[in-house]
Amino acid sequence: MTVKSIQPDGWAPAKGYANGMLTEGKTLHIGGQIGWNKDQVFESHDFVGQMEQTLANIVAIVEAAGGAVTDIARLTWFITDKREYLARQREVGEAYRRVMGRHFPAMSVVVVAGLIEDEALIEIEATAQVG
Repeated sequence: MTVKSIQPDGWAPAKGYANGMLTEGKTLHIGGQIGWNKDQVFESHDFVGQMEQTLANIVAIVEAAGGAVTDIARLTWFITDKREYLARQREVGEAYRRVMGRHFPAMSVVVVAGLIEDEALIEIEATAQVG
C-alpha cells in the first residue's frame, strides 16, 4: 500500500510526525492538531479560540489532500479542562459551525492531564475519506 505525507503549503514542518498521511484507498489519517497557526504560534490562549484554530488546521490538511470538510469521518478531541468545555458549550458550538458548518462526524472527547505543548488547551485527531 502506498502512503503519502500531507503537509499544507506554507506550514512550518512538523517535528517528529506527519500532519497527515493519505493511503492509497484515500483514507486520510490526521495527526493530533493543536491551536497554533501554520507557523506554530499560538494566537489565542483561550479554549474556544484554540479549538477553532485546531479545527481550521484539520480542514487545511484535508483540503491539502484534495478533500473537503464533508470528507471528515471521525474526530477525537483531547481537552485539558472538562469544566471549561462544558461551561462554554454554546461558544464551542458556534466556533465549530464557523469552521465545520453543519457536518458532524463521529466524535469522542477525552479529558487529559496535559498535552505536549504547554500552551495547548486542546488537541484533535481526525480521519477523513477523501474522494
